[in-house]
Amino acid sequence: MGNKGFKCASKYSIFLTTAMHVNTSLQGTKIFVGLSGGVDSAVTAALLQRAGASVTGVFIKGWYPEGLPCTWAADRRDAMRVAAHLHIPFVTLDASKEYKQGVIDYLLREYRNGRTPNPDIMCNKEVKFGAFFDFAMKNGADYIATGHYARVTHEEDASLKRGVDPKKDQSYFLWAIRPEALQKTLFPLGGFEKPHVRKLAQEFSLPVKEKADSQGICFLGSISVDDFLRNEFGTRTGKIVSTEGVEVGEHDSVLLSTIGQRISAPNGPWYVVRKDIEKNELIVSHEHGEKSSEAIGLENVNWFKEPKSDETLIAQYRYHGPMIMGTYDAARAVFQPSAPMDEVPASGQSLVLYQGDVCSGGGIIS
Repeated sequence: MGNKGFKCASKYSIFLTTAMHVNTSLQGTKIFVGLSGGVDSAVTAALLQRAGASVTGVFIKGWYPEGLPCTWAADRRDAMRVAAHLHIPFVTLDASKEYKQGVIDYLLREYRNGRTPNPDIMCNKEVKFGAFFDFAMKNGADYIATGHYARVTHEEDASLKRGVDPKKDQSYFLWAIRPEALQKTLFPLGGFEKPHVRKLAQEFSLPVKEKADSQGICFLGSISVDDFLRNEFGTRTGKIVSTEGVEVGEHDSVLLSTIGQRISAPNGPWYVVRKDIEKNELIVSHEHGEKSSEAIGLENVNWFKEPKSDETLIAQYRYHGPMIMGTYDAARAVFQPSAPMDEVPASGQSLVLYQGDVCSGGGIIS
């Protein structure tokens, strides 16, 4: 089904222009859609085309490690099949340099320093809403669009909101993108729940309608973080020591463990509470974490709307992690929890701040 089948589908135009808070009709609007080869981006492109937009599909090629399996060629082929099915132009953007420097080098540097990074956040910042956004704007696009489950309101200043599906909401991963990029971004799926997106893929007869969701690092497909890091760092056996100083087992790499991770050792369960990189030791406790009321310092902050000092905010320091109430002190760049937390968030993680469903921004925990 090509463009001829879309002319009478005005219900999609009405829904998208309302749900995405676009002030003008999408008819004739030039939109570059990041086509990953998956279901979400394919439905995104189909919805926008049915709403009357002039859509171009863009496959973003990242950086891929030698010696490990990667699905990028198959993903690109699937993205091309989607574009052919929709009869839209298709191009490939080589963002391997931006991905290697902004995501992979960052990931390895943080792990070497004993911190807990989030590569998907940097992938969005440096690649999807960095290299891809810049490419689209240079080539005359009015907007870019992706398959993220989030919402954006286009007013004087763009406002990022949680997606309506709490299980799929991805606003947490978007706090670091440039406000000017958010202003020119559309998230057509933010108003849907995932099962409905699957139904739309069937309704539109998309060639990827049965494809499973990707679970790996952004752009690395089926490669797990653990496999990638083991390939980069190798292994080095060391002691697992309790907070009382008792040796309880051995690990094969202190760099591969993260704070809060459950560790397999006798008389468990054990959870990592600290890492001693110099001694190559993991310090563990039976408790999932150490309670704390201390303020959380932030670095590399990014705001869509900087909060006021007296505003009560909701903070989240892990994807689908616990919600914490508190306030933000801009002068000191710290978040002060209103009540003791059940664990101390690991340095390197992202703390994302919300006012209700609206994402104010966030920073890296220092």
